[in-house]
Amino acid sequence: MVRVRRPRSATPPATARPVLPVPKPPRVCLSTASVYPRGSAAAFDLAERLGYDGVEVMVWTDPVTQEAGALARLAGHHGLPVTSVHAPTLLLTQRVWGTDPWGKVDRSIELAHELGAPTVVLHPPFRWQKEYAKGFAEGIAEREAATGIHLAVENMFPWRAGGRELEAYLPHWDPVPQPYEHVTLDLSHSATAGVDAMAMVRDLGPRLTHLHLADGSGSMKDEHLVPGRGAQPCAAVLETLAQQSFQGTVVVEVGTRKLEDDEREIDLAEALAFARLHLHPRIALDAPLDVPAHAGRRTGRRAR
Repeated sequence: MVRVRRPRSATPPATARPVLPVPKPPRVCLSTASVYPRGSAAAFDLAERLGYDGVEVMVWTDPVTQEAGALARLAGHHGLPVTSVHAPTLLLTQRVWGTDPWGKVDRSIELAHELGAPTVVLHPPFRWQKEYAKGFAEGIAEREAATGIHLAVENMFPWRAGGRELEAYLPHWDPVPQPYEHVTLDLSHSATAGVDAMAMVRDLGPRLTHLHLADGSGSMKDEHLVPGRGAQPCAAVLETLAQQSFQGTVVVEVGTRKLEDDEREIDLAEALAFARLHLHPRIALDAPLDVPAHAGRRTGRRAR
């Protein structure tokens, strides 16, 4: 019997190479405030067509924003979840859902629970809401423990008039030194306040669980510009969050009130593209790639 000897392969057997886990980028969602004065239906429609991952509902005078059933139907029709609810704690929504501030927060929690949204965004109390402010941090903590909903307190800014700064919020407009477990960083508000947004990201650490993506020039106005059109480090903030495997949600909250519908769509598409670009995961390679020696020969190019 003749034995046939098989030639040895010139290529060594392939060895299993470790697979690097690529973190999933955070969801990028659209605030219904970004389409004002258009309503919630327009926000869901734009979010779906442009490719957003979900919607944040700003509770407003628009009745749809106050009704779980209507919002659930919009979410189902467009295949987009409601990822957060913004409580009506703005100056212009003082009479939405009555005037009791804790009643507003509780109804926002109920709405979030009915819609399956894990987060409620709210502002700190105004200075004249002294009773509300007195137990604010404790009330937030108690409600989070009882409901499992994150109450993410948003950074604000001092009001300015006649060259003077007015402290309009209690215990303060800056959430960093406060004992809140969850915080929303709004980059338009950091611009108006004149604070270092990157320092806030660093100081908040894991307490930063929600981001309102916008921009500002640093003027006294709360501008809510499309990211990249102001002076805020929007790109650096997003890239830092991506590197930290941020588990929260990025919400585009820009002002389009004076725009025509087609202009609004362009701005919201640009904001989404900006977010996607800077949230894309980056992998640092500590060693050069193992490229086979024959790679690139067919085209005459050298392997890199």
